Amino acid sequence: MVAGLLPGLGTLSDRIGHRPMFIAGLAVFGLASLVAAYAPSPSVLIGARVLLAVGAGLMMPATLSIVRLTFADAKERALAMGVWAAVASGGAALGPLIGGLLLEYFWWGSVFLINVPLVVLALVSTLVFIPHWPGNPKSVWDPLGSMLILVGLVALAFAIKEPAMARPSLWAAAGAAVLGTASLGLFVRHQRRSPTPMIEFRLFRNRAFAWSVVIAMAAAFSDVGLELVLTQRLQLALDYSAVEAAVFLLPGSLLAFVGGPLAGWLAPRWGVERVMMVSMFLGGLGVAGLFPTANAGAVLQLACLGAFGLGMGGAMAMASHVIMSGAPVERAGMAASMEEVAFELGGAIGITVLGSLLAGIYSSALMLPNEAALPPDVHEGIDQALDVAENLLGDASRLLMAAVREAFHVAYLATVGLNGALLLVVAMAAWHRSARAMRAYTLPSARRSTASRLWPVGRRWRLDVGQNRLDG
Repeated sequence: MVAGLLPGLGTLSDRIGHRPMFIAGLAVFGLASLVAAYAPSPSVLIGARVLLAVGAGLMMPATLSIVRLTFADAKERALAMGVWAAVASGGAALGPLIGGLLLEYFWWGSVFLINVPLVVLALVSTLVFIPHWPGNPKSVWDPLGSMLILVGLVALAFAIKEPAMARPSLWAAAGAAVLGTASLGLFVRHQRRSPTPMIEFRLFRNRAFAWSVVIAMAAAFSDVGLELVLTQRLQLALDYSAVEAAVFLLPGSLLAFVGGPLAGWLAPRWGVERVMMVSMFLGGLGVAGLFPTANAGAVLQLACLGAFGLGMGGAMAMASHVIMSGAPVERAGMAASMEEVAFELGGAIGITVLGSLLAGIYSSALMLPNEAALPPDVHEGIDQALDVAENLLGDASRLLMAAVREAFHVAYLATVGLNGALLLVVAMAAWHRSARAMRAYTLPSARRSTASRLWPVGRRWRLDVGQNRLDG
């Protein structure tokens, strides 16, 4: 729901103003948290979760837009985007730790109730500190386009996630994929005919903007997918508690807090694209390092997770900076919604692809000692297999547990290797495309030597390939 609501609410934010949208989002989010905390049934809880998505859809584009409007200086904006990305990625990673601690001592509704005092604090701070910028009345909100992209993205997200279910309905996934594709096709057609499109597709002609969207999706894919795979390994294969697993992930979370501001500080010195690519390489190497260190003890694995967190924090910050800086100020909400959609879809695809790969390889690698005497549930996942093993006696239980954990270890290595390879490939492809654009551009002869000297510094000069212009 968040992914589907973001584009329409982002453009609405441009029209009525980002501060009112942010305040409205906080109010809806706080109310939804109260309903979820005291939900008497699963249906009410699911409805409250949808309402949480509405609040998040109202808030998330507004946060980036407010940062974009507040910091007009590019150097300050890069650092501010770094702080924003650090809070976004690090905060999301700290969620399991806080949730685990709450569930250790309180009832399940506490994980929603904790939002309420944070919402109150944010509301008061917004009223005191955030100035009001009037919206742009010339910005047109398109209800039909908003509905088409909502249906398209929600259906597409369902089609992506359904195959990762324990008992997926391939017909439902295929139907959702057709509906989502048709709705998005109609949306694109509607936008191209509109004199005031909701999404400026022309922005994707800018190579830096397009690759930043790709990097945002890849970073979310890797981040969410790795958390899914690693927490299953820690809790199911290595017998960590929920709190212990969250503590194990903490170095990555803490260094994500560092990576965003550090990237923002380095961007004016090294150049935004260079910092973004180096961050992606560092994140990819961190994930890939989990492959050879899987049995090497906690210290090396924690170092790899720290490198991953540092790299992803920097990559997300710079991707957000490029996306927001590439759009005009009056379309900041639209740009923010595109960036957030990239993160949401990337995370959904990461869960599906890496979750399905983990389950598929586990099932193929599982070599059972006496398969005829065991139920078929043992092939569906490690949690089902361990439940079966707990009900067996003596050597039968021990042998099944050993076989299950060995198969899961093989699946874990495969998914971690794919995750790291994806980040490295995206980083190399983006670097290569950027280098090709630089080589293909022919500077006027009077400026060539000056530009060649100034470009590596990356402080105050910028090569604008799209407009064939060198600005200082």
